Amino acid sequence: MNIDLKGKRALVCGSTQGIGKATALRLAACGASVTLAARNEDSLQLVFSELEANDKQAHSFICADFDSSDVLIHKVTDFVNENSPIHILVNNTGGPAPGPVMDAVPEEYIDGFKRHLINNHNLAKALIPGMKTVSYGRIINIISTSVKQPIPDLGVSNTIRGAVASWAKTLAAEVGRFGITVNNILPGFTDTARLRSLIKNIAEKKGQSIAVVTQAMKDSVPAGRFADPDETAAAVVFLAAPQAAYINGINLPVDGGRTQSL
Repeated sequence: MNIDLKGKRALVCGSTQGIGKATALRLAACGASVTLAARNEDSLQLVFSELEANDKQAHSFICADFDSSDVLIHKVTDFVNENSPIHILVNNTGGPAPGPVMDAVPEEYIDGFKRHLINNHNLAKALIPGMKTVSYGRIINIISTSVKQPIPDLGVSNTIRGAVASWAKTLAAEVGRFGITVNNILPGFTDTARLRSLIKNIAEKKGQSIAVVTQAMKDSVPAGRFADPDETAAAVVFLAAPQAAYINGINLPVDGGRTQSL
């Protein structure tokens, strides 16, 4: 299948590493003009230099901290007002710290809710009017398989991710008639800095080596390995494509078969 995104503009959040970076690179390779968004300007400059480009692509970046919701949406709104409509929004932000539900304090839930659901909502509200004018929109949220099956020791994350999935499903029903789809990607164990941090945390709590914890996690996946971020990015790019116009409101696990629920 040839995915052609020439003439499309994409905003990719958390795009300086992991799944976000891989998604930005793939979207650019398919012809989209990509706007990167993250908090570290040096990292943004580096990824920006790696984006494939031709004379019809106009890449850019927005430097903003996703823990400062007001500043983020202000910068994005200014960008949207000064540029053509953005057709593709990839919501992707680092997850809350690990830990049991009962160990979490209310502030952790509030911070996670703002970082994920509120930011996603504000970004969607800023971009959907432009998507309506061109009858083309793809809102793709990078969440977690915890939407289908809670992950032990990720109490706050499990809770917040579920809220985002419900928000997305509701939004999908509201905007579908405008040529806009809203879908969720649910990554499983993916070889990212986030996963390596979780492995280290588990190893310290259990008094085990990182190698032992890593192997146990791989053994829990039918595919017997972790995903490469690019494999998840490929699913994102498909959902962003014209060919995916009739796929709306779904949760798509990219997890090597690990999730046991349907």
